[in-house]
Amino acid sequence: MFCLAHYAALALFVAACWGAGHALLSRAGPPPRGDHWLSAAMSTTLGLGLFICLFQALGIVGALKAPAVLAAVALGALAALLQWPAWRRSWLAWRVRTADDGPSAWGWADRIALVVLALIALPALFAPLAPPAAFDELMYHLPYARQVAQSGSLGVYEWLRYPWFPYNYNLLYAGALLVGDDVLPHFLGALAGWLSAAIVYRLAVLHTNRLTALMGAAIWIALGDYNSALIDMGVALFVLAACAALWWWREAPKDQSARWLALAAFFLGVAAGSKYQALIFLPLVAVFVIRHERRPGAWAIALLCFLLPSLYWYARNAITTGDPFNPIGASVFGFTNWTAADYKEQLYDVRIHAALPSPLLWAVLLAPFSPWVRRSAAVRAALVFCAYSLAVWLLTSRYPRYLMASFPLLSVMAALGWQVVFGWIAAAGRRLRPGASTNATGSAARDGARATGSASTVGAVHGAMGHAQPVAAPGAVVRWLWVALLAACAAVSVGQTARKIADISPTPAEREAFLRANVDGFAVMDYLRRHATGRVYQVALSQALYYGPNPIWGDSLGPWRYGDFITLPPAELARKLGGLGFEAIVITKALAPGLSSQPGFDDHFALMFEQDDARAYRILPHAP
Repeated sequence: MFCLAHYAALALFVAACWGAGHALLSRAGPPPRGDHWLSAAMSTTLGLGLFICLFQALGIVGALKAPAVLAAVALGALAALLQWPAWRRSWLAWRVRTADDGPSAWGWADRIALVVLALIALPALFAPLAPPAAFDELMYHLPYARQVAQSGSLGVYEWLRYPWFPYNYNLLYAGALLVGDDVLPHFLGALAGWLSAAIVYRLAVLHTNRLTALMGAAIWIALGDYNSALIDMGVALFVLAACAALWWWREAPKDQSARWLALAAFFLGVAAGSKYQALIFLPLVAVFVIRHERRPGAWAIALLCFLLPSLYWYARNAITTGDPFNPIGASVFGFTNWTAADYKEQLYDVRIHAALPSPLLWAVLLAPFSPWVRRSAAVRAALVFCAYSLAVWLLTSRYPRYLMASFPLLSVMAALGWQVVFGWIAAAGRRLRPGASTNATGSAARDGARATGSASTVGAVHGAMGHAQPVAAPGAVVRWLWVALLAACAAVSVGQTARKIADISPTPAEREAFLRANVDGFAVMDYLRRHATGRVYQVALSQALYYGPNPIWGDSLGPWRYGDFITLPPAELARKLGGLGFEAIVITKALAPGLSSQPGFDDHFALMFEQDDARAYRILPHAP
C-alpha cells in the first residue's frame, strides 16, 4: 500500500501536469513532425513548469498553502479528464496516418536493447520509495522546501548554506510536503528523469533509429539519481525540453515558429530559475537563434517567456544583496553573507570533486564517426550542443553533477558512439575469421555498422520518422558482446533492485533503522528536534540538517561558519553561543573529543544526549 499510495499520488500529479500543459500547448497548433508521444511528454513538462510558476507566485504573496496546492492539482486533473477523449481520438488518427511510415519490425539488436532498458529501469522504479538520505537533499534542498511549506512564502533562510539560490524546482518539493510525506519529493525528482527518458527516446526515434533511442534512454536512466530530492534531473529535463522546442522552431514555417521559440525560452527560464549552471546554455542558444530569427517581436516574446519563471530570483538577489547570482557572483558584485575565504573554499571543494563522467558517456567522443551525423541535421545540432557543454564543463568545474543538464543528449550521442565501437569490433572479428577476405568491400566502420544495426547499412530511412529496416543476423563476435551486456545488466539490475526494495521503510521503526544506518548523526539530531527548546548549533553534521531542529545553525561557510566558533576556548565559546540564544551544540563523535578534552569544558557544557556517531551538549546557564 505504501508503494501504491505514492505512485497513485504521482499519477494524479502527472495527469494534472499533462492537463495544464496540453491545454496551453494544443493552442499553439501541431508541432513539426507531429509525434503524439513526444508532444504528450512536452505537454507534461510544460505543465510541470506551469505548476512551478504558480507555486512561485503563491509563495511571493505568502499563499503557498495546502488548499491552494490541492486546488491547483484538482484543476489540472479536471483539465486532463476533459481533454482526454479528444486526445485519444487524435492519437488513433495519428497511428493510422503514420502506419506506413511507422517502425519497422523489431530486429535482434532492438529486442536486446529493450530488455537492457527494462533491466536498467527496474531499480529506478523502487529507488524513490526510500526515506531522504542523500547529503545535499538533507543539507539544503529539503530544509528549504520545508521552510517554504511551513511559512507559505519564499523567504531567505540565512542558516542554510545557499539561502539566495534560485529554487524553482524545490517549490515542487514544498508543495509535496504540504500534502504528503517527505518521500513524495523523491517522486517529483524521479519524474524529471522519467520524462527526460521519454523525450530522449522519441527524439532519437524521430531523428535516428529505434536502437539508438533504446540505448540512449537506457544510458540516461542508468545515470539518473532517483532516490533523492536533488534538482539536477529537473534542470536536465527543462534544458532537454528547450532543445526539443528549439528544433520544432527550426523546422516550423516562419509564420508559426515564434510560438516554439517562446516555449523553448520558457523551459530555459524554468531551468535558470532552478540552478545557476543552466545559464551557461544561453550563449549557445542565442547564437543558434540569431542565425535564423531577427524579428524584434519574436525576441521580445521569447525574452518575456524566459523571464517569467526566472526573474524573481535574480531580481530579489540584485535588490537585496547587489549580486544577482549570489553567492557565485561575489567576486564581481561584492561579498554579502560569504567572505572571500568562503568563496575560495567553495571553489576548492568543487575542484577536489572534479572527475570524469560515467564511462557510459565516453563513447560520445566517437559519435562524429556515426553516419547519422552526416544524414541528420538534428543529430549535428545535438552534437554541437554536446561539444559546447563538454568544453564549458572542462574549462570550469569538471564536477560531474554540473554536467548533468547535458546528460540526456550526451546519452543519445554516446549511444551512436557505442554503435560505432561495436561496429569496429565486429569488423575486426570478421577479418580474423579463417577464410575471411582481406579485400572485403567497404570500410571496417561500415561493415561493423551492418552487424550492429548502425545507420549506414540498416536500410533506407522511412519518411519523416526516420526508422531503419530490420538488421540481418549478427556475427558471432557481436552476438556474444550483446549477450555479455545483457548478462551484466541482469546481474546489476537484480542486485540494485533488491537493495532499493530493502531501503523502502513504510513503518516508523523501519524508517528509523534505515536513517540511523544511512545518515550520520540522525539519532542525536532527531532527539534534539523533539526536545530542544532553544537554538542549536551543529558542527560537521550538515548531512543530517533536515532531521534536526528547524532551523539549526552552523556551516563551514557563511555567517555561522564553524571557524568562528569552535576554535574558541570553552569559556568564550559558551559565552558567544549563549549570547546568541543557543541552548545546545551538537557535534560528531569523531570531533567531540578534541572539544571536550579542553580545560574547563565541563564547567560550561554538559552532555545532553549521545548515540551512534554524534553527541549533543547543553550550554550551562551559569557560564560566564
